[in-house]
Amino acid sequence: MELEEALLERVGTSQSLSRWEKSELGKDLRRHGLSYGEIMELIPVKKSTLATWCREVRLSTEQIEAIKKRRAQIPGIPRDTNWRRREEIAVIRKIAREQVPELIKNPEWVAGVVLYWAEGSKTRNFVNMANTDPRALRLFVRWVRTFIDPTARFSLQLHLHEGNDDSESQAYWREETGLFAANFHKTFIKPKGTGHRKNHLPHGICTVKVRRAADPWNIAMEWIDTLALHFGLDMPDQ
Repeated sequence: MELEEALLERVGTSQSLSRWEKSELGKDLRRHGLSYGEIMELIPVKKSTLATWCREVRLSTEQIEAIKKRRAQIPGIPRDTNWRRREEIAVIRKIAREQVPELIKNPEWVAGVVLYWAEGSKTRNFVNMANTDPRALRLFVRWVRTFIDPTARFSLQLHLHEGNDDSESQAYWREETGLFAANFHKTFIKPKGTGHRKNHLPHGICTVKVRRAADPWNIAMEWIDTLALHFGLDMPDQ
């Protein structure tokens, strides 16, 4: 199903949202008729937590029926369409995995993977990173262009508090990231009384988003998984 642009923009910055903001986003997605499974694919949240957030949200009969139809195979679409894409993804991931033995010798690649592992969005098909440190965002941009796609295009979005200057903040982040041609998504402005931060950041939080990120997302996730396996991090030390 299609979602409003404003909702999609909030989904894209879910990693930088506070717990309260994530709960509001989860409830809004539920009100739009998404199943719990569909919401969990968009924002990182446990089903039990999501159920608690949405316990007062009631779906209409039409919304429930729509969910049932989406679960069934969509008529008119060839049965092998999804299989074809899965095969493409398998090839993308295999190539990414096979690159690691050589790439791991490059400290900048390792730094970028670990940075994205810690700070980047894990939402499927979104390669975004939100941060308050321009140096981290510059490293992210350089990592994407150096190791994933030299032609990658980016967009930006700001997360500000009430009272921050949106235009001034946009100019600041264009300069600091070096993404002078990037478009800005609609700024999310946090109203008063919805957070605990007393010393507001003068230019807020900036999210850098890779456009057309489905393939880059699969590459980044495969690199993270392979790096974790390389360092024996899939199982805790005994």
